[in-house]
Amino acid sequence: MKLKEFAGIVNGIIRGNPETEITGVSGIEDAKEGDITFVSSPKYLKLITKCNATCIIVKEFIEDTLTTQFKTSNPYYAFAKAIECFYSKPSFRTGISSMAAVSDSVVCGKNISIFPFAHISDNVTVGDDTVIQSGVFIGKNTKIGMECMIYPNVVIREDIIIGNRVIIHPGTVIGSDGFGYVFENDEHYKIPQVGGVIIEDDVEIGSNVSVDRATLGNTIIGRGTKIDNLAQIAHNVKIGEKSLIIAQVGIGGSSEIGNFVTIAGQAAISDHTTIESGTLIGGKSGITGYISRGAYSGCPAIPHKNWLRSQSLFAKLPEMNRKLKELEEKLKRLEKGDAI
Repeated sequence: MKLKEFAGIVNGIIRGNPETEITGVSGIEDAKEGDITFVSSPKYLKLITKCNATCIIVKEFIEDTLTTQFKTSNPYYAFAKAIECFYSKPSFRTGISSMAAVSDSVVCGKNISIFPFAHISDNVTVGDDTVIQSGVFIGKNTKIGMECMIYPNVVIREDIIIGNRVIIHPGTVIGSDGFGYVFENDEHYKIPQVGGVIIEDDVEIGSNVSVDRATLGNTIIGRGTKIDNLAQIAHNVKIGEKSLIIAQVGIGGSSEIGNFVTIAGQAAISDHTTIESGTLIGGKSGITGYISRGAYSGCPAIPHKNWLRSQSLFAKLPEMNRKLKELEEKLKRLEKGDAI
């Protein structure tokens, strides 16, 4: 692909020869002649002198280099588009494997792929161009939209609604029972979990994620939200659109997460918590109650700037304690009339 052809895919300005031939894409440390790479942060500028790439995607042109450059407002996005150009998605043979267990009442769209050893129960609907790989279980009355990718060993239980272009990675369970019990007669009595789950369009869910079904109603994952590996989404949680849930996050039951919220790794969200749209939750934070829009860190969480100051002070506590004891000793001497 010539660089000018790539410029037709991603809007940008070329400094160098538009006829430059691009044959591959690599990270800046591994790039070789013919590759296109990118620089998204000033900390990587020092690597340019040792970089062998034929072209570098940049946000602002870099001086003192003869390497061809492609300037664009979002280098990371341009790099993603470059990967798409040189690494095509795998194709799958359409049709239903004879080794899949598919109910006669399943409604199948066009060009679907159902792999061996998938199990699809009664009254399931599978949309056009959807791929269901080996070991997947889909419970009765579930609806799966168009152009979905369901990777191996995913469990989607009964009465679940999956939108279009949803990606679910291996080992994930959608619609497991919510964790609900009432204590009676010295026993934990199970509260029936009879609700469902709604996964809206363009959601991607990582591997080994649990999304619990609602007690009543639905657990909802909003359009365009991305969930990383090993997250727990409890019953009746509602997550808005285009939010990011990073690895090992746990969200307690009946919590409401707004749009464009980012929850970093290992954060714990207590049940019945509300987080406003546009909020950033730092890693390992403990969140409870009503969280207005802002950035928060710590356990329990406080505004992120305050948390940074607190962390700085924490490292100084031993020295501060030593000085405090010295001052206390001086104060005692003064009270006794001793010379300091």
